[in-house]
Amino acid sequence: MNVRRHHISGLALTAVTALGIGTLSACSSDSAAAGNTDKFDVVASFYPMAFLAEQIGGDHVNVSSLTEPGQEPHDLEISAKQTAQLEESDAALYLKGLQPSVDEAIGQAGLKTTIDAATLTTLEDHGAVEDDHGHGGEEEHAESEQEHARDPHIWLDPVKYAEVAKGVGAAFEKADPDHAADYKKNTEALVKKLDGLNTEFADGLKNTKSKVFFTNHAAFTYLAERYGLTMEAISGLDPESEPSPARIRELQEEAKADGVTTVFYETLVSDKTAKTLADDAGLKTDVLDPLEGITDKSKGDDYFQVMEANLKALRTALGAK
Repeated sequence: MNVRRHHISGLALTAVTALGIGTLSACSSDSAAAGNTDKFDVVASFYPMAFLAEQIGGDHVNVSSLTEPGQEPHDLEISAKQTAQLEESDAALYLKGLQPSVDEAIGQAGLKTTIDAATLTTLEDHGAVEDDHGHGGEEEHAESEQEHARDPHIWLDPVKYAEVAKGVGAAFEKADPDHAADYKKNTEALVKKLDGLNTEFADGLKNTKSKVFFTNHAAFTYLAERYGLTMEAISGLDPESEPSPARIRELQEEAKADGVTTVFYETLVSDKTAKTLADDAGLKTDVLDPLEGITDKSKGDDYFQVMEANLKALRTALGAK
């Protein structure tokens, strides 16, 4: 098997045939040293994809990430070296639309197996967040209107993430039938944990004083919809976009009307705008992690620990009873 150490994001379950996977070294900078191994080599676009591959593949896979720890996934540009390594891998697991350079590289790599997480669940159109508040230019949206309109942050909804996990598990079973029983068992265990996490969120956010929370960028719409909350983002789907003065005034007024106490920011992008809004409106700040990567600043060592921390932060901000 060809060995690979990368993470990818894209939108096409091109072929669920011969899938390659490996132990998760997704967040290590030494991933470039990967070569041929006797395991399935899977290149993942970024942390949420790598986590799935590691949990489902177990000892049978070798997983690498294209996105380094601390790197903002949206900003990733694939290097020539990464492109070459991608072409040598057995499979790619990605989320199309999140990282354009990854989508392009995978499309040109000629891999036998590419798994697009976006095809394994339903992506919804949350693009109005950007359009309504003037965060995206007309020219930009004209270039890729459909991709910009479909919100890629499915991993922050445990139910959708479980749907993706099932699809990835099925792909692994077809790609490596000798270990199909293990992939099936691991997938079932992961889905069970995600079901439990969903129950924790549903119970923990059922009774709160407020149902509205503010975030740095529009990453948590799926989560908010799942648990009957309303997310208001300072920026749109692009974490680097700048809000208009009108948007800031709108949020200040809404904070008073809806009893908002906290402006959430995240670890991989600047917190300047969030803290400025909080200061001007007399609000608190806290971290709500979109889990696009695990770093020393993360409130946990893996997906489940960080999601538990997110739940705790939301319960505090919303005044959970």
